[in-house]
Amino acid sequence: MASHTHGQTSGHDWAQLPAEADLTALTELFKVLGDPTRVRILWTLSQGQSCVVHIAEALGMSQSAISHQLRVLKGARLVKSTRDGRNMLYELDDDHVAQIFQQGLDHVLEK
Repeated sequence: MASHTHGQTSGHDWAQLPAEADLTALTELFKVLGDPTRVRILWTLSQGQSCVVHIAEALGMSQSAISHQLRVLKGARLVKSTRDGRNMLYELDDDHVAQIFQQGLDHVLEK
């Protein structure tokens, strides 16, 4: 490990700190991801598009509970929906969501 001495230039570019609004938005994202049910829903949707009925069955939860959590996930732009006739189909919003999920899982599985 390199030695650390105060008073010397650290080499860090502290001016690149993201804007306060961006850090607040990131904090909100982590709050949304901090709920085990929402993480389970994201995992289910990482397997592919699905409807509330199938997500509820897969997770052993009520459809209303899943719908509530999907609204939160949509509000955080983690999930999007499309209409298929009378049904709404849900999927991860974009590749970034899958990457966030996979990176987090890789981190916790690291030994």
